[in-house]
Amino acid sequence: MGGAFLAAAVLARLGGRIGLPTIPLFILAGILLGPHTPGYTLLSNPHDLEMLSALGLVLLLFYLGLEFHMDDLKTGGRKMAIAGGTYLVLNVGAGLIFGFALGWGTSEALVLAGVLGISSSAIVTKILVDLGRIGNPETRPILGIIVVEDIFLALYLAALQPILSGADSLSAALVDGGKAFGFLLLLALAARFGTKLIGKLMSTKDDELLVISFLGVAVFVAGVSEMFGVADAIGAFMVGLMLGSTSSGDRILKLVHPLRDAFGAIFFFAFGLSIDPGDLPSVLWPVVAAVVLTLAMNIAAGLAAAKVYSFGAQATSNIATTLVARGEFALILATMAAAAGLDERLSPFIAGYVLLLAVLAPLAAGRSHWLARILPGSRKKDDHQDQEQIPVSV
Repeated sequence: MGGAFLAAAVLARLGGRIGLPTIPLFILAGILLGPHTPGYTLLSNPHDLEMLSALGLVLLLFYLGLEFHMDDLKTGGRKMAIAGGTYLVLNVGAGLIFGFALGWGTSEALVLAGVLGISSSAIVTKILVDLGRIGNPETRPILGIIVVEDIFLALYLAALQPILSGADSLSAALVDGGKAFGFLLLLALAARFGTKLIGKLMSTKDDELLVISFLGVAVFVAGVSEMFGVADAIGAFMVGLMLGSTSSGDRILKLVHPLRDAFGAIFFFAFGLSIDPGDLPSVLWPVVAAVVLTLAMNIAAGLAAAKVYSFGAQATSNIATTLVARGEFALILATMAAAAGLDERLSPFIAGYVLLLAVLAPLAAGRSHWLARILPGSRKKDDHQDQEQIPVSV
């Protein structure tokens, strides 16, 4: 474990000097020190880190739930829903078509729809912070799209779980789906109406007791969620949603942050351990095709969002390039697919796809002005800005 943490830290430090995000570097550390790569093998069996990896996934989604606020839907909710819905239709729809075109199977196509369709909240947020764009006008719709994706993800994973679990018949699948949605509805009702009671139960001035309490609740509900056919990560997300609205929400957000980072790194590292680099060449062209498709769909989604918010070419380009990153959600789906025994090509495909886009996204976002020059209306916008600047210069 110490070696895993140190390897992830060393590579992340080196990558940070050239502006690379940490997620692909944590995965790379796992690949280099895994059983499928020549040289020193830190862990020969990726399952040795299975429980810690699961905890990392739970904490990632728990943290995301803490950051999500129902109030976000009340202010600008209509525009946010249109922009986010358009993004999902374009990207998830393209991912589903792409999945069927590969011919790997129906379940595999459904997984690929989510892999290609959902952005990485972690990488998107990091890009916005690193580039100093938090206060930009286009940042609000970017975060709005992320919120819509998170809501979709909860429903999507709840629907996907019974399919991947291999229900014996349609009736069995409907029963499994009903149990999953019923439990998800129960959690949603608790988040909506039980906040005050939950807040009183969690309230304490002692940080130690608060940490033990929220960890216990998050992990316990995640485990119960699995029993009802809901992904453990979504159970943790719903707990974060509940606790984030309590009076202790801000303290929990601060206290869980280092835990999320530490065990999240183990989750990505453990995923890297399971990847055989020798399998990557077999999925090279599908990965390249998927990356090109994602870039194209993000530009289309950026243009659609810009039209809703009446943005110019530069803001459009910022939206398109910032949302390109794929990361933790794709790896969640890869883990689910592997557990369900789906096509073995899925894991190396998702790994190559995530690695490539996680590296390309911050580089593209930092050079978004290149794309802005060729977008529709860019020349008109530039001329208008020049005319506005003439009186100031005189």
